[in-house]
Amino acid sequence: MNIDVIVFSIASMIGLYMAANIGANDLANAMGTSVGSRALTLKQAVLVSIIANVLGAMLAGGHVTSTISKGIIDPGLLVDAPDRFMLGMFAALISASLWVHLATYFGLPVSTTHAIVGAVVGFGIIAVGPWAVSWGKITTIAVSWVISPAVGALIGGAIFYLIEKKIMSAKDPYATAVHYSPGLIFFVVLVLILSFIFKGLKNLHLDIGFFQTVLLTIPLAALTGLFGRKWVRWQVHRKCELRSNPQGYSPVESLFAQLQVLTACYVAFAHGANDVANAIGPLAAIFSVIKTKSVALQVEVPFWMLLIGGLAVGGGLFAFGARVMETIGKDITEITPIRGFCAEFGAATTILICSRLGLPVSTTHVLVGSVVGVGLMRGMGTLDLRVLKNIGLSWIVTLPFTMVLAMVLYKLLTLILL
Repeated sequence: MNIDVIVFSIASMIGLYMAANIGANDLANAMGTSVGSRALTLKQAVLVSIIANVLGAMLAGGHVTSTISKGIIDPGLLVDAPDRFMLGMFAALISASLWVHLATYFGLPVSTTHAIVGAVVGFGIIAVGPWAVSWGKITTIAVSWVISPAVGALIGGAIFYLIEKKIMSAKDPYATAVHYSPGLIFFVVLVLILSFIFKGLKNLHLDIGFFQTVLLTIPLAALTGLFGRKWVRWQVHRKCELRSNPQGYSPVESLFAQLQVLTACYVAFAHGANDVANAIGPLAAIFSVIKTKSVALQVEVPFWMLLIGGLAVGGGLFAFGARVMETIGKDITEITPIRGFCAEFGAATTILICSRLGLPVSTTHVLVGSVVGVGLMRGMGTLDLRVLKNIGLSWIVTLPFTMVLAMVLYKLLTLILL
């Protein structure tokens, strides 16, 4: 058998393994609040996430990707050594996959982007030298450990506080929720559409200004809000019938459960559009080296690769995602449809605001921060500090662990094969 076929077959298996781990951890934490609040069952969450994730990967995943994630090192420095570059991508994929798998086993939500970045840094240090690494970008990533959860907690907690004060503390919460529903639905639709365009479709490089997009989006969101009251009453009436309400939701909880499903669909789509590349990017780079026998600064990502990657991510959620979903949806703090909506909508709002301000954020870190912010509004005693400590340690360990493991694996691979 041709050696190139063997190499690519091995690379494909490693890439699919990485994609499955991304689904089991990254996508699982995005779906965790929906499952924890029982707005979606586990089977429904898997089905929704697979469909939305595959659509995001294929429609907005981008057919051109950087061969080295986030510009951490310059691939031009390895242009005369395609074999070393390919082995470096092998080492990076394996290292990031093993770390994410380990974190998933212990139910710890970690950033898969940070894992692959750490692995690329590790192989770059060995293959080229420490001077070739963009340490400024590494510092930016480290800063995001603080920025992401802090801003997520602030916005998620603020949304929960407003809903608790304006709706849940009213004499008739359901009547108040119906009264505020047009405005509530307006803001949800506005944020989700803007997030969809600027985050979910960012790989399409749409040349649309932020304020122009806001002006175009406001009429659609307003129109949706006007019809929102009828939609709310219909949904609540249907959901609160005994036969279709096994969760025992109150009318207000039924409303927020529906809104939470909307935010979950957006998160899954954006995940497919942006994070499938964490597994497929290195695989596409290996495929390019095998095909052209050279190192390219950017490579074409075949459509079939995006499709398979999206399916593998969804499959990983189904097979291994239960532990991370339980951590997000149950272990940090108790989640109800209202709290889950506040956490997911708070995360979507945070990601939109920070991305437009150019602040570095991690979707995983923002979502965890939003859940914590909602818990803090109910009191410190509602949070499991032991779980939060373990999550924080896993974030800190991600970069150095994947860096060292990639260095070791790259050295072993070069000694054995070169």
